[in-house]
Amino acid sequence: MKQIIIILSMFITGHLTAQTRYEAGMQKGLEQFSAAKTAEDMAAASAFFERIADAEKDKWLPYYYAAYANHLTGWMNPKADKDKVAEKSKDLLSKAEVLERNADTYCMRQMIAIQQLTVDGMTRYQTYGAIAAQAIEDAKKADANNPRIYLVEAQYMINVPTAFGGGKAVAKKLVEKSLELYDTYKPASAFHPIWGKDQATKLLAACQ
Repeated sequence: MKQIIIILSMFITGHLTAQTRYEAGMQKGLEQFSAAKTAEDMAAASAFFERIADAEKDKWLPYYYAAYANHLTGWMNPKADKDKVAEKSKDLLSKAEVLERNADTYCMRQMIAIQQLTVDGMTRYQTYGAIAAQAIEDAKKADANNPRIYLVEAQYMINVPTAFGGGKAVAKKLVEKSLELYDTYKPASAFHPIWGKDQATKLLAACQ
């Protein structure tokens, strides 16, 4: 009996240690992400999350943040090859989606598609526009109360000509809904995505 207790104690201790390592790593990664000022800083944050993900293998969040941070490097560096950045983001996101698909992974799928669309909007609209639209539809089916759905949709629609169903008025309604949902939104854990409210507030001002 004593031997069994010792073995169980070792198992529980090992599990808690691993859990603590993961949580400590995620906390450090999120701090690094929040402090990033340049594309290089953001790329380092992406690489850090990817290392956590490769070590854990069964958690989608590190891959998600690795994809998100990598995605942002494409906007932070004006000279970045957006197609190359997007392909890396898609690879990371696909690994997250193997573990879990949810509103936030679909939003990320939309964001990546829009990044590639902006390389050549005239020729890529039908292809990447359709991917983005489907991702938003899937996100709403997964969790229509996720505020980031309406934020990323508004970010796209404000740049779509009114003749094609976009414009400031359309974006304003979407971002207003996003802000309304942010008031009651509660992430599933301390590490689940919470970003977007500041962006939504700024976007609403731009829609006036």
